[in-house]
Amino acid sequence: MKVLLLAAIAGVIAGSLLLYGKLGSDVHDSATVVANTGAACSAVPDVASSLDPFIQGEMAAVQLADVPDYLGDLQFKSPEGDDITLADWKGKAVVFNLWATWCAPCRAEMPALSNLQTALSGEDFEVVAVNIDTSGAERPLAFLDEIDVSNLPLYADQTTEIFNSLKKKGLAFGMPTTLIVDKDGCRVAHLSGPAHWDSEDAKALVSAIIGKKMTDDKSS
Repeated sequence: MKVLLLAAIAGVIAGSLLLYGKLGSDVHDSATVVANTGAACSAVPDVASSLDPFIQGEMAAVQLADVPDYLGDLQFKSPEGDDITLADWKGKAVVFNLWATWCAPCRAEMPALSNLQTALSGEDFEVVAVNIDTSGAERPLAFLDEIDVSNLPLYADQTTEIFNSLKKKGLAFGMPTTLIVDKDGCRVAHLSGPAHWDSEDAKALVSAIIGKKMTDDKSS
């Protein structure tokens, strides 16, 4: 009996050590992820401050980030229905837009976003427009066809979790909602409501973020 009791105690201790080791590893991995993303976004306030001269005209309502804020873990669906995150665009600055077919201002804004995509998209920038309709893809696809927008793929979040999470952060109040994210997945700025994203002011702001010089630079 003593032998069996000692064996049972030894088993409990071994199991506890194994569980502790696993939990310790998970905590360490989690802490590493937080540290890495925090380090990636640590320069955001300084970067945002440097963009202040571009917050004017059509971009006057844009609010620059004042704290590091990693958004790479925002999850949604690809046009093929696969799970993807904003981190899949690492290396590119992104204008990340939430829209819906029932959003009247989106009808005017989506073509402007399409024009911005045409003007500046490439290896260092892309417009990522995510639809939050909950009824499936048929209506959003018809909406894009109706307003003649063909260069913005139908990314979707039918759960509306992205909007709700941004709302808790005070970054979303209605449709449309737009986030400007740098190449590391860090929020540089956000805007609640529509904007003329194909305006020269918008192009100048995006060009400043991706480090491109506008051909019609005001200093020239």
